[in-house]
Parts: sequence; C-alpha cells; structure tokens
Amino acid sequence: MSNDNNQASNDKNNNIQNNNASGYTPPKVWKNDSENGGKFASINRPTAGARHEQKLPVGDAPLQLYSLNTPNGVKVNILLEELAELNIKGAEYDAYQIDISEGDQFSSGFVAINPNSKIPALVDYSATVNNSEAGEPIALFESGAILLYLAEKFGKFIPMQQGKARADCLSWLMWQMGSAPFLGGGFGHFYAYAPEPLEYPINRYTMETKRQLDVLDTHLKDHEYMCGNAESDYNIADMIIWAWYGQLVLGKLYDAAEFLQVEEYKHLKRWAQKIAERPAVKRAVDLALKPIV
Repeated sequence: MSNDNNQASNDKNNNIQNNNASGYTPPKVWKNDSENGGKFASINRPTAGARHEQKLPVGDAPLQLYSLNTPNGVKVNILLEELAELNIKGAEYDAYQIDISEGDQFSSGFVAINPNSKIPALVDYSATVNNSEAGEPIALFESGAILLYLAEKFGKFIPMQQGKARADCLSWLMWQMGSAPFLGGGFGHFYAYAPEPLEYPINRYTMETKRQLDVLDTHLKDHEYMCGNAESDYNIADMIIWAWYGQLVLGKLYDAAEFLQVEEYKHLKRWAQKIAERPAVKRAVDLALKPIV
C-alpha cells in the first residue's frame, strides 16, 4: 500500500512539474486579472447580465428570431424555412442579427429573453399557453428547446405520438445538445480560435470529435435519415445534427476537413450532402438577417 501511495505522490509531483514546464501553475483561487486571449477575449467575462441598454426590434410576424448564421443559429433557421416551404400558417417570422463579436447578446433587450446571452433566441407573439391570455409573448432560448417547441406547436418534423419514433427523435436531439459543445467549445476553440495551438487540448478534442463522427457514420450506415429511411422520417433530429456535423464533414467549419479526415465517414457525408440539397436548408445557411438599430 505504501508503494502505491508513493507512486501517487510521484505522479502528482510529475504533473506539477509538467505544469511548471508549460509556464503556468493554477493558483489556489482563480482571478480574472488578465485577458485570456483568443477570438472572443474582448467580450468574455465571468459574469452574466446586461452590459448596455438596447431594445430589440419587433416586426409584424408572429415569430421573432434573434440570431446569427452560426451552426447554433442555422438549426432554427432550417426548421423555420422548412415550415415556410410547407406554407404553415402562423410560422411566419422576422429575423434579426445578433452580432456576438460586437456584444449584441449582452443588450438589455436580448438578456430579457435569454439570460444566458447566447444565440438563438425566439419570441412567439401568437402563443396561448394554459390559462394565459391569447397573444402573450413566449420567449425561448437554447436551440433544442426552440426546435422542440416549434415542431410540436405546428405538428411538423417530429413524431407526435408516444412510441419508438418519438423516442428516437428526442434521443438524437438530446445527443446533439450534449455532444456539440465538445466539437464547438472544445475542438473548434482550440483548433481555430485559441491564441496559440496547444497539443494536448487539440488532441483531446480531436479524438472526441472523431468518435462522435464515427457514432453518426455507423448509425447512418443503416439509416437514410437519423430516425428512419422514408422521406417522412426527416425531422428536427436531422436539422439539429446537420447544422454542426453535416457542415463539418462538408468542409464548412473551422477549415478542418482534411485534419479530421472527414472522407472516412462516407455514410455521414452522404447524409450531409442530401440534406444540404434541400431548398429550405440552402436558404437557412445564408438567411438574411435584419440589423438591430
């Protein structure tokens, strides 16, 4: 037992020495006393809440979208454009740009509808919920919540009855919500946005990203869409996953297709290319967003 303790102590000391060799030893208590570097360093803070006063514009459509054409924003764009393709009444929307590089997400108006200050956010001005008054606005944030709300509201692109089809859709929906932070906040940040390339985090998140790509590729070997093989099986699970992983294997994110060897994932790439050809998806990736003034 004493030998095990000695080994554990040696391992700890080696870790400390390795940290020192890299030029950084974490303090006992972290303080925000230096710029962290990277693309978004100028707006990053360890606090929440509004930083400036600004009202959000509100158009005439029942749905008001405040977003940006990043992968998280594109998810909701796709569903709204698919609903428009079907001429669904009540799904009309106005779309406004939230420039996250300029800090628009920290305006008082945006924080009022999303206290987490992340895009996308949506307000439904036509909603009636339980005993609330007709027309009382409902604010939603988090892309998965918005997709689920809109799909269920209009009864489109989600299996409405309890059973396997609905369970599959919800499982893959939540898979994306849990997995994508490793791709975006992990791999994407350290590969493309960090102030300098660091081997350990790039290797760590590349391995996890490729594992996730393999999960999807293996699943899509036997599935035309995420939840089945018929055209009617195309649903919000496909939309939410395509915005990140579909665009990634098509070379649209981080200029990382060669690095990740995306050609290995032939079933995933087939699926991604098929969805990319949908008219609604083509519009969604380059959606015109009105400026907030």
